[in-house]
Amino acid sequence: MGGRIVVSIAVLGFIASPGLRAQDAEHSKITTNLGAGVNAFLNPTARLVHPSANIVVGAGYNFNKHHSVLGQFMWAGLNENRDALRPIRLLTGIRDLDGSSNLYTITANYRLRKEGKTYGAYFIAGGGAYIRHTRLSRDVIVGAGTVCGPWWNWWGFGCVSGFVTDDVTLVSETSTAFGGNGGIGFTVKIHEDGYKFYVEARYHYAPTSRIATTLIPITVGFSW
Repeated sequence: MGGRIVVSIAVLGFIASPGLRAQDAEHSKITTNLGAGVNAFLNPTARLVHPSANIVVGAGYNFNKHHSVLGQFMWAGLNENRDALRPIRLLTGIRDLDGSSNLYTITANYRLRKEGKTYGAYFIAGGGAYIRHTRLSRDVIVGAGTVCGPWWNWWGFGCVSGFVTDDVTLVSETSTAFGGNGGIGFTVKIHEDGYKFYVEARYHYAPTSRIATTLIPITVGFSW
């Protein structure tokens, strides 16, 4: 559900952005981007999660053809691997234990770019809020057709169409920290109005609680 909301916000934001753009593409003061890709994780995060997907959406201001500032939102999935869950399953004896994690970032960034007639390159760096949410859950057997009541919600059980679902949150934690990022990207102009295809690799670090969050999202998408 959270991932679908993120996708919807990203798409709507990018669709709405043309109304903010100047008519002259070469001298537009508004810049936007929408991309998606995969995350490569670094230690200590890499010891606990698999590679996963990301979505990035942003908008900003061009001071001139070389210098820009961008505000960006990124969602990155953090898919736990066996090493993250095995010790807890062995200690508790709960074999159907499952976990999920997501990273949400809101950053302000500076971009330095150099562009030719078709191809271009840029450096980007910035910082902002990194919010990592983790959830540990297990399946709980309930009778088929068990009707929901407030007592089920009180203990964290889910309810769908008036009936109890068989999943309950055991532990949930949200850690927020200020972090930074830096990376490079390459662009290919695909339309005379200024639309570009881009590919980018950026290093992110945030000192989130207990275990720092470190990753390199490799993102492809479109910008203007």
